[in-house]
Amino acid sequence: MSKPAETTVIRRADYTPPAFLIDNVELEFDLVPERTLVRSTLRVRRNPQAGDAAADLELAGEALELLSLTVDARAHDAVTVHDGGLVVSNVPEAFELVIENACRPATNTTLSGLYVSNGNFFTQCEAEGFRRITYFLDRPDVMATYRVTLRADQAAYPVLLSNGNLVDSGTLPHGRHYAKWEDPFRKPSYLFALVAGKLVAREQTMTTRSGKEKLLQVWVEPHDLDKTGHALDSLVRAIRWDEQRFGLELDLDRFMIVAVSDFNMGAMENKGLNIFNTKYVLANAQSATDIDFANIESVVGHEYFHNWTGNRVTCRDWFQLSLKEGLTVFRDQEFSADMAGGATDPAAAAVKRIDDVRVLRQMQFAEDAGPMAHPVRPESYVEINNFYTVTVYEKGAEVVRMYQTLFGRDGLRRGMDLYFKRHDGQAVTCDDFRAAMADANHRDLAQFERWYSQAGTPRVAVRTAYDPMARTLTLTLAQHYGESSPQAAQTQKGPLLIPFALGLLDAQGRDMPLRLQGEPADAGAATTRVLELTDTEQSFTFVDIAEKPLPSLLRNFSAPVIVEYDYTSDELAFLLAHDSDPFNRWEAGQRLATRALLSLATQVQQHEPLELPAAFIAAFGAVLRDASLSPALREQALTLPSETYLAEQMDEADPAAVHQARQFVRRRLAAALREDWLAAYDMHRTPGEYDPNPADAGKRALKNLALHYLAELDDPTDALRLTRAQFDEANNMTDRAAALATLITLRANAPAQAQAAAQAALDAFYRRHKDDALVIDKWFALQAQQRGGAGRRTLDTVRELMRHPAFNLKNPNRVRALIFSFCATNPDQFHLSDGSGYAFWAEQVIALDAINPQVAARLTRSLERWRKFVPALREPMRAALEKVAADASSKDVREIVGKALA
Repeated sequence: MSKPAETTVIRRADYTPPAFLIDNVELEFDLVPERTLVRSTLRVRRNPQAGDAAADLELAGEALELLSLTVDARAHDAVTVHDGGLVVSNVPEAFELVIENACRPATNTTLSGLYVSNGNFFTQCEAEGFRRITYFLDRPDVMATYRVTLRADQAAYPVLLSNGNLVDSGTLPHGRHYAKWEDPFRKPSYLFALVAGKLVAREQTMTTRSGKEKLLQVWVEPHDLDKTGHALDSLVRAIRWDEQRFGLELDLDRFMIVAVSDFNMGAMENKGLNIFNTKYVLANAQSATDIDFANIESVVGHEYFHNWTGNRVTCRDWFQLSLKEGLTVFRDQEFSADMAGGATDPAAAAVKRIDDVRVLRQMQFAEDAGPMAHPVRPESYVEINNFYTVTVYEKGAEVVRMYQTLFGRDGLRRGMDLYFKRHDGQAVTCDDFRAAMADANHRDLAQFERWYSQAGTPRVAVRTAYDPMARTLTLTLAQHYGESSPQAAQTQKGPLLIPFALGLLDAQGRDMPLRLQGEPADAGAATTRVLELTDTEQSFTFVDIAEKPLPSLLRNFSAPVIVEYDYTSDELAFLLAHDSDPFNRWEAGQRLATRALLSLATQVQQHEPLELPAAFIAAFGAVLRDASLSPALREQALTLPSETYLAEQMDEADPAAVHQARQFVRRRLAAALREDWLAAYDMHRTPGEYDPNPADAGKRALKNLALHYLAELDDPTDALRLTRAQFDEANNMTDRAAALATLITLRANAPAQAQAAAQAALDAFYRRHKDDALVIDKWFALQAQQRGGAGRRTLDTVRELMRHPAFNLKNPNRVRALIFSFCATNPDQFHLSDGSGYAFWAEQVIALDAINPQVAARLTRSLERWRKFVPALREPMRAALEKVAADASSKDVREIVGKALA
């Protein structure tokens, strides 16, 4: 076993500018899988802004073989090589540095740096992968122009790609060839990319709004070419949207997307040469679900939008990661909402908003409460790969969204325009972005900085006081953090600026005009107002309120906070039926369901009989039958909160009690609304040719939700009949996968009737799709997420599937499909009382750590919140964590386990 990695804490407060700058980089690659030769020619100069004028040049390097090094064309003896790179002493103020080294792509299982996948070469350099290619100042504030020459065997690697524009190509002796690429834009090393292999492209040209013609390409392995149309169409839509919404245009002559199945991330925004996980490129009706189509559009947009928010303007240091990621997540959320019709339809926008808030609440709120809690702009880290988190991405996006809530779309655009005017071609900080927003909108945003520096999820307690004589409503808002983890509490220094949107409903459910005390009567009165909460406690008085209203709080989730207001169940049902804000209609239903489910979970723990109030069933039935709501919005409203989210709301998480409570509610809703579910299933079929458009996708979502509820009936006859027919007749993966999932559920609920049908469907699904890796990922994931059947635990199924010929521990997608799906999304079966799920988790973390520490670290986080659980589960969790702490060697895993156990 390798020696455990040393723990060195990197702190934002210790940032210093680089002692040297690199203006130009010329790279030459002789690509051979077993041993690739790299020649790097760097134009280096001392940084006049650095403090130490006599500093040595220190270059990072990992898993490299140094062959030669020259300074100004002469051999240089003052070189010290160590495990983390090399030091070049006695260098002049400005010089040419030439380094020749070798790396070994074929054995690079970390998938960081230069590696081989399925016989092709790929790179992944963010955050610190470039140092695995050649020795370099591998930090984001060192920006240079790049000229790259690739040489390789022409038969084995006919396609040679790198960043920028192709400037030359040709043949070489002995069956080899070359390509030269030039990127005219300065960039940090983490944005470097190369690809070489047997690939084909779907391509088209387009003309930008300034009249320039651009070449767009999506490169894949030949057998996947027919699945690239949606990705290319999404790229065109993203380019057009960014031109219209933010005035930003594609700058290079071409833009390339390349898909690879072995990839640690979803995708990577390398300048002009985006490398994608196949999961976010490949799609057709027979291989991809509606959700896959939507995710591809979103991720293609995200990586393209990085061209400006991340590439043209990049991060000064990795503590500023949300400067590019939070901002670009916000941009892809807005893009996806607009593409779904949200630009003109508030309900369509709300469906996307609900999806985003679900992720935030379930994952980021939990992270904010745990040992890995950190601000949007972290203050320290051991391994930067561990900070590609939902806090940096999703909470970071919410921080950007609050600028738009405060200043409107036009105000956000003014701030973005100023940001690019000031910082194009620079490596900057979150404070620089905030300053652009403040200056463009003539606002002091000093207090807003706390959103970047304080961890934890803020809470806003709401009190109301209605005066019928004065016809006023006084609304008092008080912000606090409640009980925070120690990691979060130490960052909390003062009140935040919280934009708090609300409306008031009268007894008929109509919005009331809102005018604050002191505002002129003829100023007009909106029905949604955004209040700015800046103090620990603040009161706002609305005038001309004719009757006691019901408040609709935090409309459209205007800030990433938890609202504390003691609604009655009747009030929540009223909001669910009448609120004009579609997000808050969904929110009311979720609050109602959460309240009922947590009460039932307590009854389970106390061995009391379970009963679901008739009013709850009536409220859900009303939504199901409400044809004025889009099918997509109804599907969201009728989906119960997840077991993971519910467990987080308990003082001590009890997954078994939550599972039993949630299953009871599903069964009661299935039985009480049986005829409505059957009607919804029949009314929302989508006959004809498959189209992933949002309207049809919404119908399929509601139809398949109805099918899942019908599978909970005591009598499975209807569900089994409909499900078998849907599986056999489906012309798209959305319906086929939904039918397979339902058959697996029926096998658990009614094994005598459904066992044979479920197994036959699983076998047929595999035979039909065995050559499509992404579809087989679905096959693995559905089985990992299944309920435990009579006498058979899902863990036993997962262990058995790990021995399947199609499983490969070295492939991140396959690991995520099977192992992550079980550990992260099947809480009832993972949190077994005997601790066997945790023992399995420890085995897999340790095995993955030896292969791919980044993937291992992400799996490690499944147990970071172990102290949250009931005592019976805490002890076996601790034992599993201690096992990993003793046996893991990477700093990626050791940082997370160390913080969890501390």
